[in-house]
Amino acid sequence: MPSPTQKNEEIVIGILLALSASHMINDMSQSLLQAIYPIVKDSFALSFTQIGIITLAYQLTASILQPFVGLFTDKRPLPYSLCFGMASTMSGLITLAYANSFHHLLLGAMLLGTGSSIFHPESSRMARTASGGRYGFAQSSFQIGGNAGTAIGPLLAAYVILPHGQQSIAWFASASLVAIVLLAIIGRWYTHHHLATARSTSKAPKISPYSKSVIIRSIVILLLLIFSKYFYMASLGSYYTFYLIERFNLDTHQAQLYLFAFLAAVAAGTFAGGPLGDNIGRKYVIWGSILGVLPFTLALPYANLFWTGILSVVIGCILASAFSAIIVYAQELIPGRTGMVAGLFFGFAFGMGGIGAAIFGTIADHKGIEYVYHLASYLPAIGILTIFLPNTKKHPR
Repeated sequence: MPSPTQKNEEIVIGILLALSASHMINDMSQSLLQAIYPIVKDSFALSFTQIGIITLAYQLTASILQPFVGLFTDKRPLPYSLCFGMASTMSGLITLAYANSFHHLLLGAMLLGTGSSIFHPESSRMARTASGGRYGFAQSSFQIGGNAGTAIGPLLAAYVILPHGQQSIAWFASASLVAIVLLAIIGRWYTHHHLATARSTSKAPKISPYSKSVIIRSIVILLLLIFSKYFYMASLGSYYTFYLIERFNLDTHQAQLYLFAFLAAVAAGTFAGGPLGDNIGRKYVIWGSILGVLPFTLALPYANLFWTGILSVVIGCILASAFSAIIVYAQELIPGRTGMVAGLFFGFAFGMGGIGAAIFGTIADHKGIEYVYHLASYLPAIGILTIFLPNTKKHPR
């Protein structure tokens, strides 16, 4: 018979797996929006600017609410709110499936964004709670589910949505029902195994070992790094298929497979970043991820089809490794504000992705899609700012 300690460890691992699976379903649902862009662009005669506006509507809805959700739930955790968030995602899928105008597409995108804004801060807190002290590993385990879900989107578009049409998106609403059940189980675990104990125990407020000026400077730098990462990712996430179709004359099905390869590399890089940060220090992972990808982004616009595929995989893997490290790094800067920090950075990431997509869409309409990739290739140079971040393994105060 397993000891109580072993039993608790099994429960924690089960919660991490359930959170990762729920994150996969959530982000798979979200990724269907970008995966159907080639379909709706033709059927609704949309411009690249309108494609960017749809992404902006989704990303801003997902970003604006997240810090406020996180700040509120730091003081009053609402574990069952995750079920409500997933229900909003499900509603967004159904709206997209039966949309018959540009404005209906915007509504569906905003419902998807609202679901994400509720899901990410609270689920990120639960992953940290279930981590057993291995915060980077737990955050990466949680994140890889989301990135795997995002990577599945283009495959679903290629093999399900393209052959069966826009209304087939509604089929995936059933996956959201599965996620709602998982999230209800997670909410019950959090309430009975953590929240009840936390409420009955008096805890001293957690104080950061860093001065206020160091914290503010570091958060600003981290947000600038998020800006560079997600502005660049917007060029690949929203327009990569169009770039491949225009430059290399691929059909939509082939382009979706290349997009899947890129997103699969993002999932692999996400999982690697957290454990690496636990072992060698999160600052070094952030440094290597943002600045280290610069030579590959600079080379991408000049590559042939073969090397474009290789470089996009390398870029996705390296660039994605930063996010888990950035989240945990920021949580260590401001202890006791896990939900607020997660909401701030998830929200800012979504917002930057949306703004980047809108700006790049306008540029693509005026200068061409290839020009976007030349312009975006310099963004990772902002990673040089990592040198000004303190090393969280050493407490200065």
